[in-house]
This record gives sequence, structure tokens and C-alpha cells, in this order.
Amino acid sequence: MHKFLLKNGLVFFIGLTFLQNFAQELPPVEIYLPKQYGAENQNWSISQSKEKYIYIANNKGLLEFNGAKWQLYPSPNQTIMRSVNVVNNRIYTGCYMEFGYWQRNDIGILDYKSLSQSLNIPLIEDEQFWSIIDIDDWVLFHSLNRIYIYNTKTNDYKIIDSETTITKIYKVDESIYFQKINDGIYKIQNGKELLITDNVIVRNNEVVNIFNHNNKLLIETRQDGFYIFEKNNLIKWDIPANSLLSNISVYNSIKLKDNSFTLGTISNGIIHLTPQGEINYKINSTSGLNNNTVLSLFEDVDQNIWLGLDNGINCINITSPFSIYNDDKGEIGTVYASAVFNNNLYLGTNQGLFYKKIDSDNSFKFIKGTNGQVWCLVSINNTLFCGHNNGTFIVNDDTVNKISNVQGTWNIKPIEENPNLLLQGNYNGLNILQKVGENWQFKNKIEGFDNSSKYFERFNNDEIFVSHEYKGVFKLKVNKEFTKVLTIVKESSAEKGLHSSLLKYNDDILYTYKDGIYKFNSKKNSFQKDSIYSKVFKDQGYTSGKLIIDNYTNTLWSFSDKGINYISQGKLSSTPKINRISLPSSLRKGMTGYESVSHIEAQKYLFGTSEGFIIIDLDKLNDKKYEIKINTIAKSTLNQSSILISESKLGDFKNNENNIEFTYSVAEFDKYLEVEYQYKLDGIYNNWSEWSTASSELFKNLPFGNYTFNVRARVGNTLTANTASYKFSIEKPWYLTSVMIVVYILSVLLFSLLMHNIYKRYYKKQREKLLEKTQKELELKKLENEQQLMSFKNEKLQQDIESKNRELAISTMSLIKKNEFLNNVKKELKGTDGSKNLKPVIKIIDKNLNNTDDWKFFQEAFNNADKDFLKKVKALHPTLTPNDLRLCAYLRLNLSSKEIAPLLNISTRSVEVKRYRLRKKMNLPHESSLTNYILEI
Repeated sequence: MHKFLLKNGLVFFIGLTFLQNFAQELPPVEIYLPKQYGAENQNWSISQSKEKYIYIANNKGLLEFNGAKWQLYPSPNQTIMRSVNVVNNRIYTGCYMEFGYWQRNDIGILDYKSLSQSLNIPLIEDEQFWSIIDIDDWVLFHSLNRIYIYNTKTNDYKIIDSETTITKIYKVDESIYFQKINDGIYKIQNGKELLITDNVIVRNNEVVNIFNHNNKLLIETRQDGFYIFEKNNLIKWDIPANSLLSNISVYNSIKLKDNSFTLGTISNGIIHLTPQGEINYKINSTSGLNNNTVLSLFEDVDQNIWLGLDNGINCINITSPFSIYNDDKGEIGTVYASAVFNNNLYLGTNQGLFYKKIDSDNSFKFIKGTNGQVWCLVSINNTLFCGHNNGTFIVNDDTVNKISNVQGTWNIKPIEENPNLLLQGNYNGLNILQKVGENWQFKNKIEGFDNSSKYFERFNNDEIFVSHEYKGVFKLKVNKEFTKVLTIVKESSAEKGLHSSLLKYNDDILYTYKDGIYKFNSKKNSFQKDSIYSKVFKDQGYTSGKLIIDNYTNTLWSFSDKGINYISQGKLSSTPKINRISLPSSLRKGMTGYESVSHIEAQKYLFGTSEGFIIIDLDKLNDKKYEIKINTIAKSTLNQSSILISESKLGDFKNNENNIEFTYSVAEFDKYLEVEYQYKLDGIYNNWSEWSTASSELFKNLPFGNYTFNVRARVGNTLTANTASYKFSIEKPWYLTSVMIVVYILSVLLFSLLMHNIYKRYYKKQREKLLEKTQKELELKKLENEQQLMSFKNEKLQQDIESKNRELAISTMSLIKKNEFLNNVKKELKGTDGSKNLKPVIKIIDKNLNNTDDWKFFQEAFNNADKDFLKKVKALHPTLTPNDLRLCAYLRLNLSSKEIAPLLNISTRSVEVKRYRLRKKMNLPHESSLTNYILEI
């Protein structure tokens, strides 16, 4: 088979040129590159399981795609896998010198079983198996020289040999056909080959496929188109596509469920033919495919067409409500506006104005003189106006006529009461266009308001609302001639907001920004939030507040992060109905704030994007049911990698196997439908998670307990019909098992008993210690009392000493005063004339001055105050006389010489002499103080 690819690998220049000259809206194409699916470039065969999983025979092995994740199962003998066919729960594959089947094991992984080896089938040298077909209980494996017929019930097999090359085998209804090169077409009947026709056409041409079409056998050749086999003759099928088919090389083809045909070519991508043989559309690398060589074709249960390419995998959503026009070369640019007028489709872009006939596949043509941004296309009274960055134009087929030079025409609206006037918003504010005769021309600017007026609406004839996303909403009152703004009021009830908008719908002024849609209440003279209209943004995510009215159906279109919404009037009530179209902003690639919608025909609408446009056919929007499936469940520990487990069994995991990962998916392959997942884990996370596109979730370090994992999906706006669930439990740690709990209870009891005895002994000792402590405290208290009593006694003694000291001081001072007095009296007496008669008195005075009784009294008081002092001095200085001791006593009292003199009845000078002699007797150094020495004894 590979040699036919090499043989026909030339690009047919005429056919390629013919294909590339078309520019048409095509169904969405999802591209999967080798880097995404993790295998080699070439993909030879495609099939699908009952779970809607896609299986592809790749150079590197078997590819499995569940809608969220690709999985590669390497070829069993490390050779190129050429064929695959899913039959019931088996996935049959064929490669070099090997064929067999894959079957899912208990943990969800495909295991391979070789039929060619287990049945000991004698294969031909270098044999490769290019296709696999099933019929009833039989599976047929086709190589270039043989057909192996395997019975799935009995495990028996038959072999059909051929001396020439068998190009392909074909299943038509319940019959199997095949072609032998340079021989003819055969049919397998009762396990044997039967020649159907050896017509020269099939001998000289390679047959690509055979179909039952309109109850006739339709034979397709590689380079010569279709033939009808009727009455043993081959008759050319006369169809419009014959001129194209004669210039291209078809490698494979399929008949779709709607009886149309898809042809895969060697170098020109695919061609889709209607059941009548007309060319519906062509898709190649220029218009959407990532490769022009189509090695395999397959239609899945949802009527998506899968292409196995020479470099990658493509999925074409042929039944999608979306048709795409991709401006891959950037010739058109970002579409800001569109309109159907006079059977022409006009596109206003950032590069100018383009057009083509609405029913043609021709490329868009640029209209001269419109270079620059086109902001709007408005049809008013059978005239198409073009609002442009450079001014305002009137469009006539493929030409334009400029009627205003005022730059930046955002929009143009009619003035109902005067059909000859139009109101337009520009960069510089509001302006008026006037119809004079049959021609429109610029009339005047409405003076007094100079803000850019992208969104504006008339209200009550003489009032105009203008919305500016950076400054807010203004209400202008203008004069009847529309020449001057009389008043400007800033509308405080409408907050300014990025990408906000304003328009009139069903006579209501609507203002939209991120907080919702607000309706102007004329009675309250303010904008009030409309709870019904604002639902368009609920759970959808705000991106743009722009609203667009379709006058054809009186529907109101809005745009959100999750999709496109249109509001229509209810058929049975006046309550508006919100319809949602799942087309996320990330996929539609529109210019935020510059979205555009225009009605094309019937239920078809055109939406401008940054890469062209999208056409949505509302008739093709249908409610489809989706199912979610848990694909794998894996458990792991901190030190162990993941181990897959069976979904069908209750999960009883060890305590350290508490890292659980789930993978799940919805088998949905529509390019413009985004699949989001939501999960919860009953037992710990009992609330649904946020919506996410992630198709797996890992729970780490789960505590022990019973859990139920639930996961559901949202495809666009549709919830899956089911919620996939899995119940599992994590064992308690060994230290919390029942046995350990019994051990803990016994341990607690033994411990309690032990502690009871210990505490009993402890409290006994404590009681003894307490008694001992109490006794010690009593003794201590007794000692404290005794000490306190002693302290009281000492205090009393101290008081006595202080009293004695006071008495001593008093007696000393009394003696000093008395002796001073007597001396003074004596002096006075001696100084009188009658001294002789006074001698007895003087003697009495002298006697009193030298009275030893005074000294004894003083000595007793001194000893009471300073006990043993005189003894200490006498012991230290034995040579001291009583007079010396008396002087020491006076010095101990810190008396000066002047104070001592009266006590000794001598002069102060004599006291100094006595002090000097005392120092001598005590051997005191000259620098030492006698008084200090005596005080320190």
C-alpha cells in the first residue's frame, strides 16, 4: 500500500490550483499535532469504541483519545501499526508480521493478545496488515497478498491467497469485496472468492472504495472518479465533480450517514460531495488542515470526520452549527462590522471594506478608497452607509461615495420624525446628515458637546443619551433644529465602565456594563437594573457590554466569556427568553468591545472575529446528551509511585495509600464546545468545586474514612446526563485499629490500676510528709514565736539602753551645767571684796565640784549604756589611771575639751594636756585621732 503513496505522491497542479482559488465558510477543524498526542507523524487507520473513545493506528503504536487525554500503547513488536478496528470490547490491530487484539483489564489498561502467534498462523515474509473489517462473528485481516478470516466464536481461521496485490477490502452492507490489481473485483462468498467483474476499467485503475448508493453498486477509482456497476457493466457516474476528480488522486473515501461522500486525497486534503455528486466544500492545508495527504478517514457516532494525516490528526465537525472563514493570510483583518445588502456580503474591518456575492465561493474583494478602520455598516431606507475612520461613505455594490469628511463615524441612526435627517456619532461628538434631492450630505455638527459618541440614542425627541466608557452617560437636550446642545446632565445612576454600551431596544434605553443591564426609568428619571436582562451575564463571566439588535427577528445579542447570548420575546408570555450559544471568547477570538452580528439568511448569523468570521446556524443548535466517565483511578504513598486500580471494585486502601488521583473525560470532539469539570469528595469536601477544564484531580494525604468521589461535566451550557461516582475507603492507621483500641483499653485499665496504687502510696507518703511538715512548721512557728519574743526582749533592752543613754546624756549635761554654774559662782565670789568671809562657801563649792558621788553616778549610768567599755580600755591599756579612764569615758561620749573641763573641774588647757598624756599612754600615732580610736573600741 505504501508504494501506491509513493507512486501517486505528485501534486496535481491543475487540481490544487482549482481548490485553492475557493474562499468559503468551512466547518470547524480541530488539529492534533504529534507533539500533542505523543506519537509519530503518520496515522493509518481510525476506529471508535462504544464509549466514544477514538483509536488510531500510528507509526509508533495504538493511540487512544478519550476527549481529554491521549494515551499511546506501543506496537507489540515495535513496528508500524497500519490498521485498527474496534469490535465490541476488543480493539483489533495489525502491523508488520503481527495481528491481534487489545482488551481492557481490571484497572482500565489495554492488554494485547496476539492472534497470529496464538493460532500459529504461517505468515508470508514481510507481510503487513493494512485494513481490518468485521462482519457478523468474523474479523478479516487484510495484507497485500492475503485475507485472513478469523472466527471470534470458535477461534478458527481461513486464508484467501492472491497471486497479485490485494489493494483494499470493502464492506458493502453485509458483503465483503476486494480488488486484485490487474485482475478484477471479487466478492467473498461462503469463505471463498468470487469474481464480480474484470472490466478493463477496474483492471487498469486502482479501486479506492465501493459503496451501495441508491441500491446500486458504486465503484470509486483513484484517478478516474466514480462508476456505477449495473448489469455487469461499469457506467461513468455523471456528476458535477467529475472535472475535479479527473485531476486529483484520491487515496481513500467514506460514505457518511447522510449519504454524502468525503474523499481523502494524496496532496489536496479532502473533498466533500453531496449525495448527488456536487462539490460541497474542499478543505486543505490552505483552508484549515495541517497536512494535505490524507491516509485515513473515519466518521464517528456524532458525525465528526476524523482524518489520519501524513503529519498529524484532524477532526472536522461537519454537523457543527458553526462555519468558519479563516483569514490566515491577514488580507481582510479584524472584522468590526458586516452587512448583507443587494445580494452582497460586506465586511468592515480594520483594513477597509470588503465584499463578495453572498452565494459564491469567490474570495472577498477590497473596495477602493476605504483603507482604514470601518466602524459600522448601516442599512437605512435601502441605502447602505459605511461609518469609517476617515468619514462617512455610501456603498454602491463595489464602489463607495464619500458624503462626510468628519472623522471617526461610530454609528448612524435615523431621525424618525424627519426621514431626510440622520444622526451620527463621531470622534468629535454628534453630527447631522441631510438628504438633498437624492443625495446625502453633511449638514452640521451639534455644537456644545465634543465627547466621542460611540453609543447614543434619542429619547423624547429632544433628548439624546450618549455613553462614554471612560466618562459615563450624558443626557443632552438639543434644540429642534439639531444644531445646538441646550443642556448637559451627567447621569449619576449609570456608572462608567470599560466596554460599556447603550442602545434602544423595544423603546427602552438599555445601558450595559460589568454589573449588568440597566433600563432607564422615565418616572424615576434614573437607570434601574433589569433583573431579567442581566441574567445574560449570570455565571457566564463579563467581557463586553456591547449589545446588538437584529432587526430581522427583533432579538438582542450579547457577549460573555462563556459564550454568546440572544434575547428573544417569549412566545406565550411577555417575559424575554435568554438563549445561550456555547462559544467561549477564547475560541471565537473576537475583538472585545467591537463585536458584530449580522443576519445572513434564515437562521444564519455572521459574527466577526480577529481572523475572519464565524457563521452560526441556529437551526443546527440542538440539545445533545453527554456522559462523563472515570477513566483511571490511581493510589500512591509518599515513597511509592501511582498504582492503577479497578473502577468496578470498591476501593479499600491502606492508611498510607492516601494519595488518590482520578482522571475523567467526556468524549466530545467539537472544536467550539469547551468541556468543564466539577467534582466533590463526599466525606471531606462535600461541596462542588469550581468549574475547571482540568480532567484529573489528585487528593493528597486523605485521612481515614469512607469517601464517594463524584464528578460531572458541562459541555458548553449542557450538563452531562450522568454523574460518575466511585466509592472507596481508607483504612484506619494501625494505632487506631480495633485490636489496638482493645489494647488501649486494657492498657488504660492496667495503667489506671497501677496509677491508683502509685497514687495511693504517693498520697500516703504525702500524708506522712505533710504530718512531718506540719510538725516542723509547728516547731518552726514555736521558734519564730520565741525569736519574736526574744526580739521583743531585745527591743525592750534596746529601749532600755536608749533610755540609759538618754539618762547618761542628761546626767552628763546636768553635771556639766552644775559644774559650770558652780565655777561661775566661785569666780564671782572670788572677785568680790569680802572674799575672806566667803571662803567657807567656796570650800562648799569646791567640795561639790570634786564630789566623788557624781562620778559614781556617772560611772553607773555610763556602764549601763556602754557595758564593759572601761574594762576593755583597761585591758588594752593597763597603765591607765582612774582619771585616765574617766577622761576616756567622756571622750567615748564624744565630748569636747571645753565640755570635759567642768566635769574634771579643770581648765580646758588642762584637759588638752590630759588628752596628750593619754595619747602617750596609749601609744597612738601623731596622725591618729584619739576620739576616733576610743569610739572604735
